[in-house]
Amino acid sequence: MPNKNRLPPEVIDHWPEVLKDVEIKAVPVKYISGIHVSFNDGKTWEIDIDTDYTDDDSLENTLNSFFEEYNDVIEAIEFRIDTPSLVSDVKARTKTFMKRS
Repeated sequence: MPNKNRLPPEVIDHWPEVLKDVEIKAVPVKYISGIHVSFNDGKTWEIDIDTDYTDDDSLENTLNSFFEEYNDVIEAIEFRIDTPSLVSDVKARTKTFMKRS
């Protein structure tokens, strides 16, 4: 049975030596590029997150409101991750950390 806290293979493929063993509990909204929502009636929605969105708190509140409103009819939710941005930020922060050591 797959571990639901593991990153999906298409994310791991971007940086397998680091991401293959990563378990996630939460993802900052700035790394979410889209959301695939499946409903109980068979309908699906693809929600694209604007990459120029600047207010993470507002986006998080909007998503929370959406999930609360449709909670009873949502079957599954898949978050699409902006993997190149995630990898870039991790590499930059690691480089900065290593310079301080």
